[in-house]
Amino acid sequence: MATAMDQLVGFGLVAFSLLLFVYYTIWIIILPFIDSDHGIHKFFLPREYSVTIPVIAGLLLVLFVGVFVVIVMWKNRKPAKKSD
Repeated sequence: MATAMDQLVGFGLVAFSLLLFVYYTIWIIILPFIDSDHGIHKFFLPREYSVTIPVIAGLLLVLFVGVFVVIVMWKNRKPAKKSD
């Protein structure tokens, strides 16, 4: 069973992911159809970042997963047998 703290952390991660998804969806899908002089545009970054930020986040994710795999493989390696 998950403890109350585990459930709280899980809820926080789900809420953060939902907010990020809604923000990005509004930024990419809805905002282009709203006039550029509308006040809602001040809450969003320039459109150039809509591609740059996910690419950088994806590269960092791949980097961290790769480093994790290398560390786990390095710790679990067996010593080589010496042949006579």
